Amino acid sequence: MPRHFDDVQLGSIELFCLAVEFESFTAAAQAAGVTPAAVSRSVSRLEERLAVRLFVRTTRQIRLTEAGRVYYEQCRQALTQLVDAERKVTGQQQAPSGELRISAPTPYAHFRLLPRLAEFRRRYPLVKVVVHVSTRNIDFAEEGYDLAIRGRAPEDSALIARTLENAELVVVASPEYLRQHGVPQALSDLELHDCIQFELPSSGRNVPWTFIVDQRSVSVHTTGNTTCLEDYLATITMARHGAGIVQAYRFTVQAQIESGELVEVLGEFGGATRPFMLLYPHARYLPMKVRALIDFLTDPESVH
Repeated sequence: MPRHFDDVQLGSIELFCLAVEFESFTAAAQAAGVTPAAVSRSVSRLEERLAVRLFVRTTRQIRLTEAGRVYYEQCRQALTQLVDAERKVTGQQQAPSGELRISAPTPYAHFRLLPRLAEFRRRYPLVKVVVHVSTRNIDFAEEGYDLAIRGRAPEDSALIARTLENAELVVVASPEYLRQHGVPQALSDLELHDCIQFELPSSGRNVPWTFIVDQRSVSVHTTGNTTCLEDYLATITMARHGAGIVQAYRFTVQAQIESGELVEVLGEFGGATRPFMLLYPHARYLPMKVRALIDFLTDPESVH
């Protein structure tokens, strides 16, 4: 088999990846123990070999081109695989290790993911977990995330989607609110109530409420005087303090229903669900740390 790379080219690839990750030739040089000029020459050699521009350079910053982004993703996977291969054959790779970045929306993070990460850390103490809790959709390539949890399958075919849970929806309000405004008996009654809204950051639109009517899923657009942004759990806090009615995931309000702090209404139209999906990029090779968390989160024996 002919050689495709020499030591200089492999070193250039490593320096290129460092430059991407540090967003600076100078910082990459400091991390690698070489000069910034050496990093610049390495990137130039790669660009000459590939006949493409990998970075757009200005006096203040460097920015990946689209070709550079694609090349980085493949190079980083290859370098990670080489490192893991060395550790495996030398007996050093006894367990997954390294930094793992995951993004999850507020309700799933607080009630599902974060409580379970304690057990994951006990199993894999060499993995450093960085958790981004937000409903904002992240960019895997630009922001360096390994995994994300979201409420719908992506349009991006470069991502794999696996369903973690179909979460049941319920409508709740405080006893005091219902004493003052009455209990809705039909979906049309929601027009008479203050329905607490949550605005999706991806679309800027309020989330419609979903019900089951005659075994069919029906979306109802409600109105209210309170709209919560960014933090989904804020809608539940508002409902607990009598601000109105809210539709929420059952797992986020079940404790308050059982204690009587919140009352479930319109139960005859219940049963609707929304999915939570685990998303990660297509790759022929996944680092051990990423595979470990995927297996952990999708293991039916360890759910909830």
